[in-house]
Amino acid sequence: MTRSVRRSVLAPVTLVAAIGLIESGARLAGQTAPPGLPSTRTGEWTHYTADVRGSRYSPLDQINARNFNQLEVAWRFKTDNLGTRPEYKLEGTPLMVKGVVYATGGTRRSVVALDAKSGELIWVHAEREGARAVNAPRQLSGRGLSYWTDGKGDERVLYVTTGYRLVALNAKSGARVSSFGKDGVVDMKIGAVVGKGEQIDLETGEIGLHSTPTVAKDVVIVGSSFREGLTVKSHNNTKGLIRAWDVRTGRLLWTFHTIPRPGEFGNDTWEKESWAINGNTGVWSQITVDEEAGLVYLPVEDPTSDLYGGHRPGNNLFGDSLVCVDLKTGQRKWHYQIVHHPIWDFDMPAAPLLMDITVDGKPVKAVAQATKQGLLYVFDRITGKPVWPIEERPVPQTDVPGEKTSPTQPFPTRPPAYSRNGVMENDLVDFTPEIKAQALDVAKRYRLGPVFLPPLVSKAEGPLAALTAGTLSGGVNWPGSAYDPEMHAFFTHACNACIAPLGLVAPPKEFSDLDYVMGTAGQQFRPIVGGGEGEAADAPLRPATPPAAPPAPATNTAGAAAGATGGGRGGAAAGGGGGGGGFGATVQGLNIVKPPYGVVVGINMDKGELMWSTPHGDTPDNVRNHAALRGVNIPRTG
Repeated sequence: MTRSVRRSVLAPVTLVAAIGLIESGARLAGQTAPPGLPSTRTGEWTHYTADVRGSRYSPLDQINARNFNQLEVAWRFKTDNLGTRPEYKLEGTPLMVKGVVYATGGTRRSVVALDAKSGELIWVHAEREGARAVNAPRQLSGRGLSYWTDGKGDERVLYVTTGYRLVALNAKSGARVSSFGKDGVVDMKIGAVVGKGEQIDLETGEIGLHSTPTVAKDVVIVGSSFREGLTVKSHNNTKGLIRAWDVRTGRLLWTFHTIPRPGEFGNDTWEKESWAINGNTGVWSQITVDEEAGLVYLPVEDPTSDLYGGHRPGNNLFGDSLVCVDLKTGQRKWHYQIVHHPIWDFDMPAAPLLMDITVDGKPVKAVAQATKQGLLYVFDRITGKPVWPIEERPVPQTDVPGEKTSPTQPFPTRPPAYSRNGVMENDLVDFTPEIKAQALDVAKRYRLGPVFLPPLVSKAEGPLAALTAGTLSGGVNWPGSAYDPEMHAFFTHACNACIAPLGLVAPPKEFSDLDYVMGTAGQQFRPIVGGGEGEAADAPLRPATPPAAPPAPATNTAGAAAGATGGGRGGAAAGGGGGGGGFGATVQGLNIVKPPYGVVVGINMDKGELMWSTPHGDTPDNVRNHAALRGVNIPRTG
């Protein structure tokens, strides 16, 4: 059932939280866009990432660092009634085109059009998908939608429903575009498969997406996503795929298999024909496009099971890779695997950024991929050749039975790491000598190490887990980064306090066919689900489930405690929202690693050099007011 209503009333109940200054007379620092083709150059925001290049850049200069703190809320729009219950996980970025704000919101993932100056509701559209939405792996309002126009009056917004349908709406009325697909809808579950090609069930089959479609020229490109991969029930999950449709008609143009089939490039990296019994390897982040070159850039995630890959020997292309394909045909042009045999949840988390830079006096058309591990990988976006050398370096090896890790992993020589990506003794919290001593004592229960320290089988007597940073939620994650084309500079927020215990346990046989999933020895097994699950409009409410706190040590150290402090993946705790430990160990309630907990970073992309890094945010109350820190001079921690 579909609902599309046009209204002229103020919404009673927040999708667009605040808009400070929206004026038609805003000054621009760029050229005017061609008539009929909105862009950031005309003061608009037509893509989730501002433009199809992923820049998040706007030339508007009326709001700046000098007056930003003087902004006032112009209007609010609450999304409570866009579904059966309020939503508390709003991740979307609204679009603004020709004075209209378009966004998704609410537990039913409704689409709304709002007057940009007043916040007045123009129209609302929603799809009632019943059990199909309840079974979806990626629920709630998602991250938004996309806009397309032919420049001659045909204006559309497109989005992916909770139940994995691609819907095209008339941007002026909110009605489905009947000439697109079947009455405005393409059922994207058709063609999604498990195993060697078995079609998944259209109601219960696992596939979805919370990111927006990418629209370039007359092509709409859509990725795929699945449930959190820490405690999966089977490695033979739905296979990831990327597809493109004609934006006018909804006709399928091409499909790219991220798990290569026999005869396709990369199939041999799935040893023992393991391609046939594994899934995931989708693209859940934003896709970017070089329209002039006709090239698409795909940031690919892990294969099935984030922390264990004994069921998929080999490097597993195109897992954790940046893949470039042809916009018209979907044919692979080049790829670079950033993580070999992925077992760290190092999904490529954010939109690849297209940059025109100058290196050693020569112009370079580049693409940069930010990562959870705090490393920025930069390539010539036409050829795939690294702009600066990337070295294969030896990394720690696994001791998990049945697992085989790659002996080396790729490390860029430029730019330097922008965030913490391992946990060593000198990373531990050291506000006072006593706290540092307690942190060292807590750390004895874990294995510490650099980036690419592999997960281990959890033991009650220790080690409980490999303690590392930058995996589940660290470094750069789905909010992404930005590129300033005037400064040739990369900017990002990055998490330094996202500490994760990579411990494995054997799951109950009735739960999973994997040998190992994430868990902690000495505790009752429990599945780990993400905050986006179980909260569809027609589903019973179910909270996110973080990994359980470690069991108490046999000998308690006064004042020291190790434990998770709540919050699911990507929540405040997982994001290291301050002094809390998130998934990792804590010392008197403080994060086991020292600040800064989060940083904002600037990188000169012509030189591949760090310009600056500063703590992001103020010092959290649980640090500022901590009893053990009275009289201690605590710098801003972020």
